[in-house]
Amino acid sequence: MLCGEHYGAPLDLLAEALGVSQVQVKAIARRWRRAGYADTAPLGSGPPWTWLTRDGMKATGLGFPATPPTLARLAHYRAILAARLWLTAGPVWADGRAWWHSERRLLAEHPKHKGGHHADAEIHWPSIDASPYAGQIWAIEVELTAKQTGRTTEIITGMLSSMKYATVVYLTAPAARSAVRRAVACLPAEDQAKVAVRDLPASASWPKGRR
Repeated sequence: MLCGEHYGAPLDLLAEALGVSQVQVKAIARRWRRAGYADTAPLGSGPPWTWLTRDGMKATGLGFPATPPTLARLAHYRAILAARLWLTAGPVWADGRAWWHSERRLLAEHPKHKGGHHADAEIHWPSIDASPYAGQIWAIEVELTAKQTGRTTEIITGMLSSMKYATVVYLTAPAARSAVRRAVACLPAEDQAKVAVRDLPASASWPKGRR
């Protein structure tokens, strides 16, 4: 399901998600290939990637196109998956019974129109007792490179004006951090309070020694 929702997964992050070693994850990927559920291959630099075949998509019931991840977006896909693993690892996630709504699901439900923007993911917090975020939906944005300030401000304003999101969480690489903060500073004070800017986890970058 994780591979299907995220267009694929690099083996090092797949190992983290499954809680296994690098040796074990390679054996798992081989079993998936033998079963016809997945393909694995190097895509550009970095660890090999695994993605679902048509039979794999059918087995999960996701129904997305069974194609390799787009090379031009590999860094973005990796960063989003790393963000998901980091955000869902803590006790607050488990205690709040939250769930992750992936970009791929969002695009399937609401195809992007020209000039439109979808969050990179959503976090849904169910309405349960004692949850500090009960009933909230958060938009997750992963930013690797700096956009123009006006464009980033426009994106944030659009998401907040929908009244859907209680919070917009920006997870930024160093190259994008200052630009995102400048954009947030241009917002009205009440909107600034609804935006959180945080660093991406270290695992969002290629493993040391690889691009």
